[in-house]
Amino acid sequence: NEYKSYLSIMSLPLLPGNSVNPNLGVEKFHLPQSFVFRNGLPVYLGEEKCGVGGTFRPDQKIVKRSTVKPNGQGPPAPSWLAYDKQVLRFFAYFQETVHERREEKYRIRRVSIFYYLEDDSIQVNESQQMNSGIPQGTIIRRHTIPKPPPHDDECYDVEAFNVGNTIDLYGRAFYITDCDAFTRNWLTKSGVKVPPPIESEPSDPYFTYRQKEIDCMQPLRPYERFDTLKQFLDHDRQVLRFYCLWDNTNEMFGDPRELILHYFLADDTIEIREVIRANSGRDAAPKFLGRSKLPKTVEKLNKPGEITQRTVLNVFGSMANDGRYILDALKTGAVHKDFYTDADLQIGAKINVWGREVTLCDMDEFTAHHYKTKFNLDRAKAIDYHAPPPAKKEFDIPPYNGWGSEEDSRANCLRLIAVPPKRDFNKFMKKDRQGLESHILRYLARLDTFKPIDMERNFIISFFMSDDTVSVRFYLYISLSLNLFFTFPNKLWRSEHSCRCLNRRSVTLA
Repeated sequence: NEYKSYLSIMSLPLLPGNSVNPNLGVEKFHLPQSFVFRNGLPVYLGEEKCGVGGTFRPDQKIVKRSTVKPNGQGPPAPSWLAYDKQVLRFFAYFQETVHERREEKYRIRRVSIFYYLEDDSIQVNESQQMNSGIPQGTIIRRHTIPKPPPHDDECYDVEAFNVGNTIDLYGRAFYITDCDAFTRNWLTKSGVKVPPPIESEPSDPYFTYRQKEIDCMQPLRPYERFDTLKQFLDHDRQVLRFYCLWDNTNEMFGDPRELILHYFLADDTIEIREVIRANSGRDAAPKFLGRSKLPKTVEKLNKPGEITQRTVLNVFGSMANDGRYILDALKTGAVHKDFYTDADLQIGAKINVWGREVTLCDMDEFTAHHYKTKFNLDRAKAIDYHAPPPAKKEFDIPPYNGWGSEEDSRANCLRLIAVPPKRDFNKFMKKDRQGLESHILRYLARLDTFKPIDMERNFIISFFMSDDTVSVRFYLYISLSLNLFFTFPNKLWRSEHSCRCLNRRSVTLA
């Protein structure tokens, strides 16, 4: 402010009463030093040296170290905190000269200039273009960029950036054509008038030449576009499932075949898979019908190219030399085919799968929900299409012949290759004799007979819980009349036995 008042005084004529003493009210008249210490080192000030009393000299140039930004509401905050993650983006281009090229004399390269408000740094990026032949990406990394000489002691600030300005960055002239919405709004609030975007940008001759070659390699053909993207996005991975039956018993060696029909809602295609049971004697084919649209009626198979989507009525001239053609807008020669849709599939319906009559018998829960929400149809009663299971033939084990143990003989009948019987080791460790606990169930029994000599014979039946074996022993008794001990030699050693008695004798437990 003192410097501006001094300039205003100097502009007045030197007449009495017009001049004011500039030293009025000044208390400091010291001469500033030419060297200052920064980080412990002496630094020469040069042009930054002030005049007498610390004021600016009349010929001194004021250098701004950073952009002066408007103050907001509230207490002042540092720029790195107030403008954190706030970046101004400008769209620009620069022209690059190309030497010794027939296709181009210059090249237009479009870039994006990013200005970071927190530290006044600048970054320039070039968008990548296909088959450009030049390295693209970051052209200038983020840092503060000085202005071109003779003002190379200053750095670019936000005042130098606006739509329509030309900025010289390291010898390249960048012409700014537009900016994004945030940048336009920020500059407008700062009091800067932002011009509208510049639409008259020069075209790149090299890319114009390449686009002509691409157009020649891929000429436009007469076709009609069928947009099925919405159906794909709405019904992707949504599949209706039906359980079907193909009754082929009328043919020789025919039998009923179980099938599973998949209807894809994304493109109205149908896929059929066959259910092949184990040991059915059939080869496991991957698919009964590949995924495709299924026509309702099949008259004949058309030759390739016989059915097309568009019909050309007449052609004028050669197609290679800018020929013309006339298309049939009414599609008079088009062949319309009816294909199966989800509206034709229901439980009990019969569909024609390339000459084979397939009956729909059941559906899953998702399919039933689809028909309820789209067609308001309740789920019909399923048709029982499963064949009755064959009667299971019981396997008769031959009687025990007395060789080896009965369990070992039974293992020879149950397996083709005999395997020795396995014992339950855990049960043996828990139920084996442990101290006074024997884990043995004992019963007193006698023969169920009317013979006087056998009615007085008693037995002890022991059941061993560790391995489920049974032993039968005769009970030793004392005859009082003869005062002798009698022991019957016959007994049944400990072994496993089935429920049926081997010697056809019944025993009654006492």
